[in-house]
Amino acid sequence: MLIVAIALGALLALAVVGIGAYGWYGEHQAQQAATAAEQARRTGPLALAPVPAPKAATPECAAVLAALPGELAVGGELVPRRALAEPAPAAAVAWGDAEHDPVMVRCGIDAPAELTPTAQLLDVSGVSWLEINQGGDTSWLAVDRPVYIALSAPQDTGTGPLQDLSQILRKTLPKQPVFP
Repeated sequence: MLIVAIALGALLALAVVGIGAYGWYGEHQAQQAATAAEQARRTGPLALAPVPAPKAATPECAAVLAALPGELAVGGELVPRRALAEPAPAAAVAWGDAEHDPVMVRCGIDAPAELTPTAQLLDVSGVSWLEINQGGDTSWLAVDRPVYIALSAPQDTGTGPLQDLSQILRKTLPKQPVFP
């Protein structure tokens, strides 16, 4: 009887150790999968969701895209332009690398519902921007140019890209009233 009790106790201990090891292994696998997904998001061609951009093929968007730099200053570091996965949206550009989340510019998009006469706008270097926060990312929409231009970046990116894009827009596109 004593031997049976000891054997059952040992089997129970082995079962607990086995279940714990299985749980650790599953957690480890999930962590590895999350790390791989993060690396895939930060390297290789970036897949961008399609967004209606009825004015993407305009000369104004062509001028903005031509003026965008090959590298973008993000947090004091130069980040290279990143290839877009096919089918790439028209008039869209992104920067990013393994250490930096993507920063994207889209030109010729539709006006967002958030753009109302009472919307709070921010002036950066003579360009009026509408801030839209969504899911941990921030999008800034230039609203006082002939076409709407969006800059989307993670919230911790800082204001450098917004300032740089403002300088480019001021030089390439004429200012116009937000609500004509």
